[in-house]
Amino acid sequence: MSHATPDIPFNEAQIRQASSELAAFVQAHPKLLVLTGAGVSTDSGIPDYRDDKGDWKRRPPIQHKSFMVDADVRQRYWARSLLGWPVIRNARPNVAHQALAEMERQGSVARLVTQNVDRLHQRAGSCRVTDLHGRADRVLCMECGYYCTRDEVHDRCAEMNPDFLSLSAKPAPDGDADLDRHTGDFRVADCPACGGILKPDVVFFGDFVPGDRVSGALEALRCSDGLLAIGSSLMVYSGFRFCRYAREWAKPIATLTLGRTRADDMTHLRLQTPIGPTLAGTLHRLSR
Repeated sequence: MSHATPDIPFNEAQIRQASSELAAFVQAHPKLLVLTGAGVSTDSGIPDYRDDKGDWKRRPPIQHKSFMVDADVRQRYWARSLLGWPVIRNARPNVAHQALAEMERQGSVARLVTQNVDRLHQRAGSCRVTDLHGRADRVLCMECGYYCTRDEVHDRCAEMNPDFLSLSAKPAPDGDADLDRHTGDFRVADCPACGGILKPDVVFFGDFVPGDRVSGALEALRCSDGLLAIGSSLMVYSGFRFCRYAREWAKPIATLTLGRTRADDMTHLRLQTPIGPTLAGTLHRLSR
């Protein structure tokens, strides 16, 4: 979903009002489960998938089954990743990540569940984080369980494909890139231990979030005073399920997202102002 600041500007009064309302929600529900999506990281330069209506802005992301069964798909993925991964690796936490880390330190955030794979929440200082969809900075072998850093695989691919390093491509979400080039000659780095398929330690579309990860996050929601969803259209069920359970368990829901969400008819508070400034203003009010 698109969460970058839209063409229609927000004035300071609107942001102050939204910050005041969100601060009141946090104070009334002091132990929150916070769910974050791509909109939290767009100000760090990481693109998102959806527009403000919740529709795809670009081609749908890679499918797990296609990656696993089709060598051509793996070639295209790793060729694009050679140009796209540095965008995530070099990204820095923005004011939204920093505000949420401080809210955790102050006791307002009991658990942060993120749909993002960029680890920017942890780099900002958040400790109680569940990476719902995994982490892009680690790579696993799907056959023997070998794992290594993403940078190791990136460097191996760069050594094997020097001609691709001179190319340029527009960054895409989650370490992808819009590379307009035939990739049939790209050499893919296989597992150095067994020769098996290497895959980022992330949940691709069509795959399942590990059950223990889901159950742990839902238990945190059950023990919380409410749910705050930030920067997510909630179109993907893995995130939307938290809203469904929150409603079932009579937990109040607030959303801070530019555009519509799948949970608009469930929310007690719906805010549509820029995420970073609104969270910064909220933190300022909570710190008084």
